[in-house]
Amino acid sequence: MSVLVPPFTEETAIAKVRLAEDGWNSRDPERVSLAYTPDSRWRNRAEFPTGRAQIVEFLTRKWAKELDYRLIKELWAFRDNRIAVRYAYEWHDDSGHWFRSYGNENWEFAPDGLMQRRFASINDTPIKESDRKYHWPLGRRPDDHPCLSALGL
Repeated sequence: MSVLVPPFTEETAIAKVRLAEDGWNSRDPERVSLAYTPDSRWRNRAEFPTGRAQIVEFLTRKWAKELDYRLIKELWAFRDNRIAVRYAYEWHDDSGHWFRSYGNENWEFAPDGLMQRRFASINDTPIKESDRKYHWPLGRRPDDHPCLSALGL
């Protein structure tokens, strides 16, 4: 496979999306932060973290609240050093209420392949535990698990 730096091809964009999904499914804020430039800028809902330290703080809070988090990302579009994805993740709160969160992200990459900008829009939908679609063990989504399109999401 080619190196995962811009400009992206369809193959490298798909691989970059899967690497991001795998990182987030690790739920390891330090590991995830290393995929971003030291001065990376985000918009995530109404929060605006800048830099790796704030990204780690944000993700630590996120995964303390969003328990049993499982995520699927899917390439939407790409061009040069930008990738757009759509995604959905399932999680529950500390009261056992389940949610599916749907979102879109726009990514911009530095020449070295690290993400320098991430803009996310997300909506949460309460679901019954019986309506969950993501049942793999915590961590990386298995290669044979259906993608968002195959799940009708």
